[in-house]
Amino acid sequence: MKTYTALLLQLIIWSGYTFIEWLSRYDQLLYKVLMFFVFFYIAIIIGNTIMKSVKKTLFVTSLSLTLYASFHFTMAVVNG
Repeated sequence: MKTYTALLLQLIIWSGYTFIEWLSRYDQLLYKVLMFFVFFYIAIIIGNTIMKSVKKTLFVTSLSLTLYASFHFTMAVVNG
């Protein structure tokens, strides 16, 4: 259950990242990359707080990031 909770919270974090990225669509690439690392760090911290295991946290974070990216790219292809 902790894994599922961490995964859902991290997907919410990635959704927040998408929203903030949309708001800052005219920013430079460097700022978007820095913003990604800030959100990535927040996802790691929240996952580690919930699961209390670095290995599981890295696995769940990579899984949530993969799910987010696959959904994001699928929607980009569908919307043209």
